[in-house]
Amino acid sequence: MQGYLLMVEDEPQVQANNKRILERRGYKIKQAFNLAQARELTAEQMPAAIVLDVNLPDGLGTDFLQEFRKVSNVPVLILTSKGAPADIVQGLEAGADDYLVKPYDLDIFLARIAALMRRASIMPESLNIGNISINIATSKAYVNGEDLGLSQKEMSLLQHFVQYPEEIVPAKVLYEKVWGHEMGTAENAVKVAISKLRAKLVGSGYTISASRGEGYYFEME
Repeated sequence: MQGYLLMVEDEPQVQANNKRILERRGYKIKQAFNLAQARELTAEQMPAAIVLDVNLPDGLGTDFLQEFRKVSNVPVLILTSKGAPADIVQGLEAGADDYLVKPYDLDIFLARIAALMRRASIMPESLNIGNISINIATSKAYVNGEDLGLSQKEMSLLQHFVQYPEEIVPAKVLYEKVWGHEMGTAENAVKVAISKLRAKLVGSGYTISASRGEGYYFEME
C-alpha cells in the first residue's frame, strides 16, 4: 500500500521538525493541526498511516481514533506526552497500533514509523472467504454484499479468524491482539464479543466454534 503519512499534531515546532526529518527519508507527509483538519484530510484521501497526538485544540485524539476505527483500519501511532500506564492502555484500547511518549529518542521514533509503514505496505485491500468479504481500508465486512455492521473489536476478531480459518486461538491471545493488553480476569469480554460476532454471521455459511479449554476457531457450518 502506497500513500501518505498523516501527522496530527498541534505544536508547530514538533510538526516542522518531524516533517523535515521524515521527508528526508522519503515519506510523503500531510499535516493536520487539529481534529477538524484530520477529518477533512482522511475524507479526501485515506492515509497509509497516521501519527496522532492525544491533546488537540478541538478534542482528544483517542476520541477521534475511536471514530476513525469505524471506517478504517490503517495503522496508527499515538505520539503524546501522556505516558501513564492508564493513558497507554486507553490509547491502545481506542485502536492504536503503537504508542510513543514524548520526549522520545529520534532513532526509536524513526524505527516506529518504519514499522508502521511496513505494516501499511503489507495490508491487503480485502479479505474474502466464501460469501464473506472484508474491506480493510473501510473496516467493513459484508455477506453477499450486505454490511454486517460490526464494531471495531468484532471486525478485528473476524479479520483474524478469516486469515487463520480452523486454527484454534486461545481467548488470551485473542484478547491481547484485539484489546491490546493482557487479559487478566476479562475473559468474559472475549466470550461476549465472540457471541455477538457469531450472531451476525448467521446465514454466512461460517461460524465461530469453541474448543473447551483451548480457545475458538472459525469453520464452515
